[in-house]
Amino acid sequence: MRYISTRGGMPPKSFSEILLGGLAPDGGLVMPEVCPKLDLAKLTQLSTLPYPELAFEVISLFVDDIPAADLKALVAKTYTSEVFGSADITPVIALEKNLYLQQLSNGPTLAFKDMAMQLLGNLFEYVLARENRQINIVGATSGDTGSAAEYAMRGKQGVNVFMLSPAGKMSPFQRAQMFSLQEPNIHNIAVTSMFDACQDMVKAINNDADFKQKYKIGAVNSINWGRVVAQICYYFKGYFAVAKTVGDPVDFCVPSGNFGNICAGHMARQMGLPIRKLIVATNENDVLDEFFSSGGYHPRGVDRTYETSSPSMDITKASNLERFVFDLLGRDADTLADLWSGIDAGKGFQLSKENFAKMHDVYGFRSSRSTHDDRLSNIRSVFTSYGREIDPHTADGFKAALEHRDVNIAMVILETALPAKFEDTMQEAIGQKPQRPATLAGLEGLPQRFDELAADAEVLKAYLAERIKL
Repeated sequence: MRYISTRGGMPPKSFSEILLGGLAPDGGLVMPEVCPKLDLAKLTQLSTLPYPELAFEVISLFVDDIPAADLKALVAKTYTSEVFGSADITPVIALEKNLYLQQLSNGPTLAFKDMAMQLLGNLFEYVLARENRQINIVGATSGDTGSAAEYAMRGKQGVNVFMLSPAGKMSPFQRAQMFSLQEPNIHNIAVTSMFDACQDMVKAINNDADFKQKYKIGAVNSINWGRVVAQICYYFKGYFAVAKTVGDPVDFCVPSGNFGNICAGHMARQMGLPIRKLIVATNENDVLDEFFSSGGYHPRGVDRTYETSSPSMDITKASNLERFVFDLLGRDADTLADLWSGIDAGKGFQLSKENFAKMHDVYGFRSSRSTHDDRLSNIRSVFTSYGREIDPHTADGFKAALEHRDVNIAMVILETALPAKFEDTMQEAIGQKPQRPATLAGLEGLPQRFDELAADAEVLKAYLAERIKL
């Protein structure tokens, strides 16, 4: 298995060679040179496996430069009932006939990001030890990636984490999860702007090849291919949990900001998993809904990014969309590079009629947009109708699922986070605070440690240069 860049400027590389990085050297994103394919017989064979074994079978299709025994041990070490609360790892709950919720938020930071980040932490430590290397992770978070990365990487040998977040834009719980960590290899940076500015600063670091090499910079944002690979696994698990017969069509609805989670669903579908529709749920920052509804992709600046009650989706430049468009264009790297050079220059693009139809009819994408009032209404509805608490992002997914649902086809809504992370919105919706794990009582009262920086890549470079030991 070798990996190439969406923009065509990187020679094929192995998984371990691309694991620790973010952007490819040409500014693109890495993709497998050939997508593994699974036939119905193989899918049937996988359908009865417990999560760690299923995850190993899927991940090993993308990772052939780590000995199978070592990879199996790393996967088994990651997906345990002690870390994720049950041996099922991602329990699927039936809300009603053919409408399901897949629980992905039972890990240490109560968000779906743990599903990939816990594995990434173990993979990083293994590869770094094998190659006697160190890495300095520079990432950006709109709410959940940061804490998931920091909890996965804290105390890991050979790893330092520098995590950027928009100052004052996360929920108090999200902020406390990150800023209360005291491990010396964890560095939190509050940027006085929106998430997109944080993401642009990280991309600027990754695009400076000399700086990146000198300071051994790596990435764990959703552009990291290792995260996408890990996320593919729970689509298989969710499918097998609800399909009456392997081969039946199943729809998935996914709250999305940076397009990483649903990109994993696209890859699962490409592999042969019988997914019919992939439904993208957005909030008021609806650049993805605009794209899938009209074929026009027009990222917006930080001045047009709204602060919402589903803050982890307050993103108007969806980095991982590049991976899907690469496939949509028949893997034409030159055309993709031209489109994204325009994106990098602040422009947008419009799909041809042919590709717009192909996006719907061949790849199965649909989309929806929610508002704050929609979130409150759907949180309240799920609580009243099914006795379950869902967080604001999952509420965006619930609305989108109902809009695009065929009652004769199983629909799986991917949970984004536990409601405990969003107390104010939950109080407004259902008149009570959400349940919180006892281990996280008093989290917001813990001492917090962070630095504040302006939204300037050069300021960030100086900050990193001062703190990274060469």
